[in-house]
Amino acid sequence: MSGFVQRLKERKLVQWAIAYVAAGFALLQGIDIVAQRFGWPESIERALIVALAVGFFVTIVLAWYHGERGAQRVSGTELMIIALLLAIGGGALWKFAGAEKTEMGSESFSGVHAPTLGNARRSENDSDPISVSAPHKSIAVLPFTDLSPTHDQEYFSDGMAEEILNALAKVKDLKVAGRTSSFSFKGKNDDLRVIGKALTVANVLEGSVRKQGEKVRITAQLIQAEDGYHLWSETYDGDLSDVFALQERIARAVTDQLKLVLEGEQQQRLVSTGTSNAEAYSLYLQATGIFNRREGTRFAEAIGELDQALKLDPNYARAHSRLAAIHALEPIYAPEATEAALAAVEHEATLAIQLDPALAEPHAALGIAYDQRNRYLDGRAAMERALSLDPDDITANFWAGVEYIDNGYTAKGCAQFDRVLAIDPLLPNALLWRGIEYVYAGNLDRGQVLLQRAGDVGLAHVGVGLHLLSDARGQFAEAAKQLLAGMRVLDAGFPVDSLPLLADGVYGDAAARSKALAAIEEFVATKPKMLPGVVPYALLLMHENRRALVLLSQYGISNGARFYHLVWSPHGISLRALPEFADFARHIGWTELWDKYGAPDACRRVAPGNYDCSGGTATKP
Repeated sequence: MSGFVQRLKERKLVQWAIAYVAAGFALLQGIDIVAQRFGWPESIERALIVALAVGFFVTIVLAWYHGERGAQRVSGTELMIIALLLAIGGGALWKFAGAEKTEMGSESFSGVHAPTLGNARRSENDSDPISVSAPHKSIAVLPFTDLSPTHDQEYFSDGMAEEILNALAKVKDLKVAGRTSSFSFKGKNDDLRVIGKALTVANVLEGSVRKQGEKVRITAQLIQAEDGYHLWSETYDGDLSDVFALQERIARAVTDQLKLVLEGEQQQRLVSTGTSNAEAYSLYLQATGIFNRREGTRFAEAIGELDQALKLDPNYARAHSRLAAIHALEPIYAPEATEAALAAVEHEATLAIQLDPALAEPHAALGIAYDQRNRYLDGRAAMERALSLDPDDITANFWAGVEYIDNGYTAKGCAQFDRVLAIDPLLPNALLWRGIEYVYAGNLDRGQVLLQRAGDVGLAHVGVGLHLLSDARGQFAEAAKQLLAGMRVLDAGFPVDSLPLLADGVYGDAAARSKALAAIEEFVATKPKMLPGVVPYALLLMHENRRALVLLSQYGISNGARFYHLVWSPHGISLRALPEFADFARHIGWTELWDKYGAPDACRRVAPGNYDCSGGTATKP
């Protein structure tokens, strides 16, 4: 034993080991700093650690044979030992790096990888979950907590977080989780690791707002999701007139901490609120809260708040834009106001575009309004203009997806919804629409995952999708229950007391069907100004296809999106096979759109303005 210790001393193995460990530690610290600055993936650092571990053993072997005495030569056996060590270490490193590459290269964007919400990131067959690492330069902005004395400033605290989120979303090379997904964790006090995994982000910004009179205190902190390490925190005090500057300071602090490079106008300003009037801004935030939650019964209140904001600042482009967006959705909740609402969309959107040509939202609102007037060419142009101005605008992307689906471009619409869910993976309506298309395509398990997730995050009318799922599985009693639940939320304009008759008529016996048809005819006899979308929807599901086409030719429809996607589904095959369908497509302006952009997925062009849509659907999973 003493002889072995003596040989260790002579060859200075302890000194070599200590020196190597110290040098390796210093190298790792330097690499860690560089990796954070340039956003390198963690796999590089892990691979380096493995390489240094292999190198340690090689260094010890070399020190043993070439120590202080240095007299002996390396024998063939010794060379074989060293070569074997290098081979084993190199093989392990190669395998490790290959596994990392495979894992990262398999990333898809059809959903969200979330332990608490089900695994939605899938391989091509949508069956096997894939673990995806969050990029270092990624963040979720959680809704700020309202700490005001009376706790009545939630709209204000939400607005603070949303403005910062919107500003960060426009920073190059920074992945920002969508607003709806981030805000879905509001009030749940979830572990940050859960949030990070659910949204695939490495960092979380959270904070609080205390507003009392004209005084405001905002506290914000940037935290690493994986280990809860606080990268930065700060408290800001000011008046309402200072709010814009406080938002700017917080957003800039985040970009500094994440070592992001700002370009162009962002070097001077990140947060752009569009007004210098604090009261107008507060009113805008209140109306935006109603819009974001789609509280249709409070739309009149939101419109009043925006009108008041515009009296304070007539040049507030974002207020004009948001007013246009609310009016675009108004006919869904108040069909009797359709004509006035669509006129208001065009007026307010035009003003917003004149004041700020860079805004995407007013173009998207125009697209919705044009589609409701059957001006499909104008609607498509407006929506494409919105997406060209802001390719990541969630509202524009979602509305474009709805437009594609309703006009027969199913594959394009599904791709659009996939893009929406890549940006904002928990957006309820996108989950609903994409889930419905999976059901139409026969992928019921995948459809169920997305539809259930839409319900989990609070979509009140998820029944309009779940009933199709139950229908496809032959569960007709459940389908009727879900259909009724969805209609009670969405189908304004049709007598509420008659909605159960429609649900029973779709899924019940012949007697129930007769009652449902009688209820529809009784309603039509009142000569309504607009035809609620539920009427042709129920008629198609009851195979009353000709009656549906007749009514659609006689009336405008107040919620076309509620019905038209059904036309391009398996349920619509018999309707599209009718000789009258070609005339209907010309009458409402579809063929004019198809002549310019190509035949829809389930149709073939016979001649200009003439399409054969009697084949099956082109819906794909």
